[in-house]
Amino acid sequence: MFIVHRSSFIVMKRLWPILRDYTLMTVGALLAAISVDVFLLPNNVVSGGVTGAAMLLNSSFHTPVGLVTLLVNIPLFVLGFWRLGGLVFGLRTLYATAVMSIAIDALAPYLRPVTSEPLLYTLYGGLLDGLGVGLVFRARGTTGGIDILARLLEQRYGIQPGRSMLAMNGVVFALAFVFYGPEKVLYALLVAFVGSLALDNTLSAGSGARQALIITTRPDEVTQAIIHDLGRGVTMLEGYGGYTGAERGVLLCVVSRAELSFLKAIISRADPHAFVVIGEAGEVLGEGFHPFPQGATPAPTAKREPEEQQVRP
Repeated sequence: MFIVHRSSFIVMKRLWPILRDYTLMTVGALLAAISVDVFLLPNNVVSGGVTGAAMLLNSSFHTPVGLVTLLVNIPLFVLGFWRLGGLVFGLRTLYATAVMSIAIDALAPYLRPVTSEPLLYTLYGGLLDGLGVGLVFRARGTTGGIDILARLLEQRYGIQPGRSMLAMNGVVFALAFVFYGPEKVLYALLVAFVGSLALDNTLSAGSGARQALIITTRPDEVTQAIIHDLGRGVTMLEGYGGYTGAERGVLLCVVSRAELSFLKAIISRADPHAFVVIGEAGEVLGEGFHPFPQGATPAPTAKREPEEQQVRP
């Protein structure tokens, strides 16, 4: 019986990350669909990207927004399947795109516009859209369209997805200017701006930390205090005062936001004369924080000949 229970535990431990990710993608895709049906489409405000283009076609030819979104995403899906993680990424993107596209058309007859007030549908439309896409991104998927292009730019150049998506939506907004006039385009720009903020904050939620650079004449005392009282690791470096030339211990420590006040108190007790620089760490991977993502295949890169490196002692 112990063996059976242990086997079940191992299976659930392996399945839990997958179930969690697909749950996040489902919720995120539904939120994005609700944003379109409740706030944006009834008020003739495009959301940008492929979905925004489908909304423009809907206003002229009454084509289903969800179906057009799904069809246009096929070539982009193929690109993402090749460049962004192979089968794992492909299946997750296909799932999220399908859920969002189907939900837009399936929920449309049952959802009614909540408001016609520009401030409200602009704010909440962008908020729901950014939150939904952010949840899908956290689960290592996308809702297709320019989301795939945003992930490619993030992987290649480190550009935040929200900013790149805001830039790429310019073409859709130019078309919206022709269809709806300048006023609706201004609302659409606000939706994109709010959505980009919501997206970036959703991606960074729970992953932010603080890094402290501690310059002290008592490195051993400070290190032991941090390890024993706070339970965090410390990296010890060597430094010299630029003016005095005196040797100084330099410690690097990364803590969560909640632990920052405790870290200050510990340093103050161990060395009241320490010099401390505290900065924000956008993402921390490794022991004590978030594990490295598993299952993603890196994009192919050109082979380079090994270079000789000179290391100074």
